Amino acid sequence: MEIRIICIGKLKERYWREAEAEYSKRLGRFCRLSVLELKEERLPENASPAEEAAAVAAEGEAILRACRADSYRIALDIRGKSSSSEQLAADLEQLALSGRSSISFLIGGSLGLSPAVLAAADRRLSFSAMTFPHQLMRIILLEQIYRAFKINHHETYHK
Repeated sequence: MEIRIICIGKLKERYWREAEAEYSKRLGRFCRLSVLELKEERLPENASPAEEAAAVAAEGEAILRACRADSYRIALDIRGKSSSSEQLAADLEQLALSGRSSISFLIGGSLGLSPAVLAAADRRLSFSAMTFPHQLMRIILLEQIYRAFKINHHETYHK
């Protein structure tokens, strides 16, 4: 199975990069993982709503260009459907069994995902009603993907 994380922005702090590297290493035995970091649009300090909307739209276009046509797209969205770790594991297993060998998780920048990305998603997934920095969300996502594979392989990581 191929897991792609398509996200806006880079991990700037060393501790985020180290956490990503650790989960990437752990996931290597379960899937082919790739993380594609796309450019975050620059905004003036007091950006207008129109400038913010234009930035989100531009980031959304970049995300959609980066998506493979055959990939199942899961947009991380605060208004999406929440899931337990066990349910995410079952969903990933079901996708694999149904022949979906490529899954793309889509993470927006600080202003979220564009309406076009949300409309193109096969699923909208919420991890919480709370808002998280997109760098932290990437690490949380990697941990949950790893947990899902451990659950599906009946290994003891999940408690």
